[in-house]
Amino acid sequence: MEVEEVENVPQETPPVPTNPNANIITERNAHIISGGQVFYNPVQEFNRDLSIAVLNVYFQRLVKERAAKALKQQQQRQQKQQPAAETGQPEQTPPPTSSYTAGTQYADGLRILEALAATGLRSIRYAQEIAGVRQIIANDLSKQAVESIKTNVQHNAVEHLIETSHADAMTLMYLSTAPQQRFDAVDLDPYGCPNRFLDGALQCIVDGGLLLVTATDMAVLAGNAPEACYVKYGSVPLRMKCCHELALRILLHCIETHANRHGKYIEPLLSISADFYVRIFVRIHAGQAQCKYSMSKQSWIYQCTGCETFTLQPLGTVRTKSADQPQLVKFGIPTGPAVNAQCEHCSHRHHLGGPIWSAPIHNLEFVRHLLEATHQLQLGTQRRLVGVLSMVLEELPDVPLYYTPDKLCCVLKLEIVPMLKMRSALLHAGYRVSYSHASKNSLKTDAPAAVLWDILRCWSKRHPVRENRLIPGTALQAILSQPCRQDYEFDQLHPAANPSSRKQALSRFQENPAPHWGPGTRATIMIGDNKLPKSYRNQNKKQRQKTAQQEQAQEEPEQETEEQQQQQLLPAKQPKLSPLA
Repeated sequence: MEVEEVENVPQETPPVPTNPNANIITERNAHIISGGQVFYNPVQEFNRDLSIAVLNVYFQRLVKERAAKALKQQQQRQQKQQPAAETGQPEQTPPPTSSYTAGTQYADGLRILEALAATGLRSIRYAQEIAGVRQIIANDLSKQAVESIKTNVQHNAVEHLIETSHADAMTLMYLSTAPQQRFDAVDLDPYGCPNRFLDGALQCIVDGGLLLVTATDMAVLAGNAPEACYVKYGSVPLRMKCCHELALRILLHCIETHANRHGKYIEPLLSISADFYVRIFVRIHAGQAQCKYSMSKQSWIYQCTGCETFTLQPLGTVRTKSADQPQLVKFGIPTGPAVNAQCEHCSHRHHLGGPIWSAPIHNLEFVRHLLEATHQLQLGTQRRLVGVLSMVLEELPDVPLYYTPDKLCCVLKLEIVPMLKMRSALLHAGYRVSYSHASKNSLKTDAPAAVLWDILRCWSKRHPVRENRLIPGTALQAILSQPCRQDYEFDQLHPAANPSSRKQALSRFQENPAPHWGPGTRATIMIGDNKLPKSYRNQNKKQRQKTAQQEQAQEEPEQETEEQQQQQLLPAKQPKLSPLA
């Protein structure tokens, strides 16, 4: 019996969605079709990775809070049902918590709004990597961007989690203020200042919800335009070395004032200054009684115009009425100003800035859980995430702002004190000290400014200043003319002077990661050759003009010498006789 041979016919594979542009951006498991001129910036991958980690840890804490609340309600119901005479009820065990996986829709999961979605990359990554999502609204005002989001959502097969929206972000948030339409998390990542979106975001978020805010207008926040910062954020910045942490505190103050108008207050979980922007993660709580504490969390800043020493003065005070009842407090107004008309160190006058948020900018317990979760998620910027979060844990939480040894030594025209020697001198003197994640030369300490200048006076004995620099009336002469109050130990390294993150050589501070690095141009693809030519024209524009002028100046003498040589080769012309000769 003959058996017919059957050829192996390959099975038909499902068609792959066509790509209108051969350029596909890949970030983790997300694939973005970059057709058109829709904004995408690969430098902010760290921003997206950090946001994913924060949302995952936030939802885990939210699940525990819901379980604890359900257990408490169950206990209260049982107490009401039991007779008053019965005592000794058995302990209640909390209900088992459900397990959540990324990429699956859950009825009790997070409802997230990305108000300014652009390509939709952030929303797609949220759908793929956050465990416990109910719905993600990816909104954008640009029709072209919304079409791009729809294409990318289909390309990544996350239609069951992401819903696109073509609307003005503020209008969408104001229309979502009904209790059943509010969001558990609202992500604001605008181009520039986020202030016009804050009011709507705070009204459309649930009690205890998470607000994620990015601000990229660092020139305004860092003090280059105080009048513009006051208009946008309601605060006056000062030109200080700690401008990056100052930017975080100005933005927190702005969010808090917006929240107080609606009987809400903020709980900062994590505040990061990275690259060309600041990123803040805060929980929004409702409570008129807690809003009364907001005044004591804001402060004015006095900065000396000579030595640049700064002093904070809170807007309000809170004190307990009795030690037995710490919940009974009394609110008051402080007396001031906190400084004299002239600086006590150099006799110069002061600039006044603020108000800024002067309370802690991180929740250290949340950051510890976040650092543990980061090791499990294995994100693209894993190394940098671990380094930054480790530095955040080492920061002094109750010390706002910081100094830099190079600026302190610049005021006194001294040789710069090595960082470890400066930290050791403070630690041996009994003060606390730490770095700030916002600057690699930061010196955050609870030592008063008088101690810092006294340490530098002792350092000036080893490295004296030239006599011709001791000009009367300068901050240098006023500070160094005073005697040292005590001797400080510089040579013996204190055990805590070198922090753990530095010993482990963690990636604490990021260098410029790519050419054309920065916030980029609005509605522009920030990869490869797709960047707008205008940016190339403006790159080093002044330097190129200066070089061209120098080259032109060098060419003109050469042309003159050639003309002179040609004139020498020609026969000399006979001089004309004057008619009077």
